[in-house]
Amino acid sequence: MDEQYYEKILNIKTSGEQKIFNESPHYNRYEPTEYSVLEILSKQYKLTEEDNIVDFGCGKGRLNFYINHFFNSTVTGIEMNTFFYKQAIDNKKNYLKKHKKKINKIHFVNTFAEEYYINPSDNKFYFFNPFSIQIFTKVIGNIVNSIEGYERTADLILYYPSYEYIYFLESRTPFILWNEIKLPFLYDNDPRHNLFVYRLDYKTHA
Repeated sequence: MDEQYYEKILNIKTSGEQKIFNESPHYNRYEPTEYSVLEILSKQYKLTEEDNIVDFGCGKGRLNFYINHFFNSTVTGIEMNTFFYKQAIDNKKNYLKKHKKKINKIHFVNTFAEEYYINPSDNKFYFFNPFSIQIFTKVIGNIVNSIEGYERTADLILYYPSYEYIYFLESRTPFILWNEIKLPFLYDNDPRHNLFVYRLDYKTHA
């Protein structure tokens, strides 16, 4: 399915070249996850309406609307760039015009990722290489602290993660690689060009 197919279904606009760049060297250029990747994720990874997913560096909100539409999950997009945040809010208005929801389960927060308060209900966290390892370590620290305070199993879903992300998770955190979802349309021979799910199960961590 091409991008316009889903953009029409969701009644949003997230495609096209992104010409807005972040001033901070710690935040990477916005690039939405391809719909083809979201299709594979949704087929090979369990998502439910009880899940609370946080998308760090959500941009215009593509992943948020896709997951809410197909799984009725609660989704929270974190975006530090005001321009993209406003675009996400506009997309939410258009999305809700077409898809009436009994409960508001889509949220966007205009803040730095490391300053976002991890809610006790947040249990899945998505990263498409949005920022530097310095920011990543702070965010993961916040997630671990939240899990220790409110025990629950939590997953990190990483798409095309940096080697620094992987090394940090596997050497400095209690998260364990739980699943690697292969993408059949690899653009190169880079083994990172897949989806990685790292899990922290509080039962085994306790």
